[in-house]
Amino acid sequence: MFNRINDMIKWLPFYYAREFSRSIRGDRVQPTQIIFCVCDHFEPYWNGADTFTARQRLNRWLIEYPKIVDKYTDSQGNKLAWSFFYPEEEYKFEDLNALAELCHAGYGDVEIHLHHDNDTSDNLRQTLIEYKHRLHESHGLLHRDPQTNEIIYAFIHGNWALCNCRKDGRWCGVNDELNILQETGCYADFTLPSAPSDTQTRKINSIYFAEDIPGQSKSHDWGSNAKVGAHRNGLLMVQGPLMLDWGRRKFFFFPRIENSALLGNFSPTKDRLKLWIKAGVSVDGAPDKVFIKLHTHGAQESIMKMLFDDGGLERMLEELTSCGIPVKFTTAKQMVDQIQGITKINQI
Repeated sequence: MFNRINDMIKWLPFYYAREFSRSIRGDRVQPTQIIFCVCDHFEPYWNGADTFTARQRLNRWLIEYPKIVDKYTDSQGNKLAWSFFYPEEEYKFEDLNALAELCHAGYGDVEIHLHHDNDTSDNLRQTLIEYKHRLHESHGLLHRDPQTNEIIYAFIHGNWALCNCRKDGRWCGVNDELNILQETGCYADFTLPSAPSDTQTRKINSIYFAEDIPGQSKSHDWGSNAKVGAHRNGLLMVQGPLMLDWGRRKFFFFPRIENSALLGNFSPTKDRLKLWIKAGVSVDGAPDKVFIKLHTHGAQESIMKMLFDDGGLERMLEELTSCGIPVKFTTAKQMVDQIQGITKINQI
């Protein structure tokens, strides 16, 4: 409990400072659009599963997901396409082929997820380059930059340990990770928020650019906000909502953390949607366009039960499409396209 409070103290002052600043600047406006996506740390071999178990998990998605999302469309008539961040270390040709078929049918995108430990810069660079080529050339996944024709990708770091940011130094090892991601074609990172983990950055509820600080870990702890009409240097960081939830208290006095996670015991609700909107994740200069990026581990049985059996996915789509604010469903790539369109700067 003490460690969790200590970790919160690192970002809580910036939470309140941001809330105060939004009030002073007049950024608390009624949204004119919600731009929404779900980024899934999709790990069929989670918990050391064998091939049979992993295929069962994958097949549930192939069967159940289309049946639900086909019932709902956003304000422009599009269904929700899921963003599957698939771990490099779990790659199997047959699994990716099956997932690619779902994506090519319009139900999602695959992006890059990676768990690594005690790594080196050279090995990380080689791993990312080889994996993106494998996904693209063997399965028709990922995208190409229209200007350079380079294969590009979005990224989520395993164990939240982006840029070697864990206090114990585990599950990464590469202090110049931000630079390597950019060098290898990463157009945005979607790792955050990670609270209550100690990997959570001071900067919260933001779309910003993080620059490598030579020799230093956790270079993404702070950065320059994406802003209408302004060029920024660094790797684009797209954060999900991180809020204090006073409606769900612990010991009657302490608010719980709303960290935009879809969990087996923490399903989407109307009250959670209100907090996601209230977080006001947006581009500076366009506070009426609110970005909601959620995350989950969708191949875990408890989460599939919540999403498919207990109606969590259908309830989320129902609440979103009936909330009274126009909603645009996006993949991770489409969300970045929306950010680029709002900033009016072709740098991503």
